[in-house]
Amino acid sequence: MTVVAYQGEPGANSHMAALEAFPGADALPCATFEDAFAAVDGGEAQLAMIPIDNTVAGRVADIHLLLPTTNLQIIGEHFLRIRFSLMGVPGATLDGAREVHSHVHALAQCRGFIRAHGLTPVVAGDTAGSAREVAEWADPAKLSIAPPLAAERYGLEILASDIEDHQHNTTRFVILAPPRDFPAAGGEPFVTSFVFRVRNIPAALYKALGGFATNGVNMTRLESYMVDGKFAATMFMVDVEGHPDEPPLARALEELAFFSTELRILGVFPAHPRRFGQDAP
Repeated sequence: MTVVAYQGEPGANSHMAALEAFPGADALPCATFEDAFAAVDGGEAQLAMIPIDNTVAGRVADIHLLLPTTNLQIIGEHFLRIRFSLMGVPGATLDGAREVHSHVHALAQCRGFIRAHGLTPVVAGDTAGSAREVAEWADPAKLSIAPPLAAERYGLEILASDIEDHQHNTTRFVILAPPRDFPAAGGEPFVTSFVFRVRNIPAALYKALGGFATNGVNMTRLESYMVDGKFAATMFMVDVEGHPDEPPLARALEELAFFSTELRILGVFPAHPRRFGQDAP
C-alpha cells in the first residue's frame, strides 16, 4: 500500500490533501517538513505531500529553502480547496465560547468570522493540533478552527462550516518522490519547476528571463530569496508551463543557463486540471 508522508497532525489540511489525491493510501503524519522528506528518503513512505503556496497567505514559509536541498523530485501537484470549520466539545455553543484556537494562518483567514462573534483568537502550532487540544481540555468555552476531518478525528462537534473569509481559498501542494526519469513529453500539459542563481552582473536577470519571452514560454511562478547570508547571492524558484524536451522550453533553459551560475530542475510533472480553472476529474 502507498504511504504518503505529510507535515502536521492527523486531520490537518495536508492530511486531507493526501487522502484526496491518493484515496486508499496510508497517510503518515510528521512533525516537520524535514521529517516528511526523511520518511521518503528512508523508505518509510513512498511519497510526500507538501504545501507550497496558498491563494490567500502566499508562499508557505521555508519551502523555498528546503526544496532545493532535498534529493527528492516533484512528480505532481494537487490543489485543495481550504474549508475551515468551527468546532468544540459536545455540548459547546458559539454563544458560550470565549476563545478560538488554531494555526496563525487559519486565524487570519477566518478573521471576519472571529471578529463578528467576539471570540479571542489564540495561536496554536497546527490546525488539527488545536482540535486535539480542545478535545483534551474538554472546556466548552474553548473552540477550534480546523478542517472538518479534525472534528471526526477528535470527536468534536462542528458549530459552523466554511467560515473562511475568502471562498477561493486554495492551497497548492507538490508531491515528492525519490528521483526517477522525467515523464515523456506529449499528450498532456506539463509544468517544469526549477531553481537558478544568476550571475552577479548588471541586467543578468533580465537577460536570463528573456529567453522565456522570446520562445513563448509561460512563467506561472517566480520567487526570489537570499542564500548564503549574502544580499548579492539571489536564488530564484520558478514554475513554467511546458516540458524541457519541447523546443521552446529547451531553448529558454539553454539561454537561462548561459546567464546563471546554478540551474537545477526540481521536477517535470503533469499540470493539475485546477491549474487551468477546471474541476478535478
